[in-house]
Amino acid sequence: MVGGQLSILIIGGSGFVSGTLARVARDAGHDVTIVTRGEKPIPEGVRALQADRKDHQAFAAAIEGAGTRWDLAVDCIGYEAEDARQDVELLPEVVAHLVFISTDFVFDPAKRAYPQPAENPHFLDDGYGGKKRDCEEVLLAADTGDMRWTVMRPCHIYGPGSQLGCLPEHSRDEDLIATIRAGRPLRLVGGGHFLQQPIFARDLARLCLSACGNEIAHRGIYCAAGPDIIESRRYYEIIGEVLGCEVTVEETPVTEALEEHPEWAPFLCHRIYDLSPLRLAGLQVPNTPIVRGLFEHVKSLV
Repeated sequence: MVGGQLSILIIGGSGFVSGTLARVARDAGHDVTIVTRGEKPIPEGVRALQADRKDHQAFAAAIEGAGTRWDLAVDCIGYEAEDARQDVELLPEVVAHLVFISTDFVFDPAKRAYPQPAENPHFLDDGYGGKKRDCEEVLLAADTGDMRWTVMRPCHIYGPGSQLGCLPEHSRDEDLIATIRAGRPLRLVGGGHFLQQPIFARDLARLCLSACGNEIAHRGIYCAAGPDIIESRRYYEIIGEVLGCEVTVEETPVTEALEEHPEWAPFLCHRIYDLSPLRLAGLQVPNTPIVRGLFEHVKSLV
């Protein structure tokens, strides 16, 4: 990351990931502007441009009307190819480096390797992951002029500002703490034995910021994961330990779950990654231990 104060544009800014990024950037002394619909409270100390990105004319007017050139833009709410096209059409004139937040759900879960490389020919072509892959392909095909770009593919993101839960049937479950405290068993697909590397939200924010000005990371697509590889059930056991409660698990068979919920397939595989590409590119490698991060996450909710 280039030194000194940066001028940063966040597309989003009031959600879980985008709000965390805004606060981390602000606390690091950067000048932060967010683009938001104005429906949620915004972090203190940031400038807000009010526009709905789905209203292309209003979004363009907000960006152009700001009269600013930004060192870094981070698109936290790009979900469809049209969103990525909007980025490559509007931002090269006013942004030096774009980071686009994708997802590890782009990968075909039936054709993963362990660890899963970012360079891989097997992607989903529909659903949430398929649409995120469409966004990546827009960037890969675009001429962005002098604007550099980098894609981050986070796995499960956790931390204050979100609900807990990383696996069906208890994913982002607002009742999870009450269920554990009541001693009721958790129903986890496959018994929760799938491996994964949850990434702490502030680590993801610092990773995105570290891409700014990094020539090696230009046109780079990186898997973004935490430092600890754990079974999904261990994630829930740590929550129980923070609460002082024992966690019991009931297994939901994988075949049964997929028959009823085929959209769960991207969850139901091992999601593990080699972090050395981040390190070799000189990016900020996520380093918050899962126990410490979940302790903070649970305490933020209780």
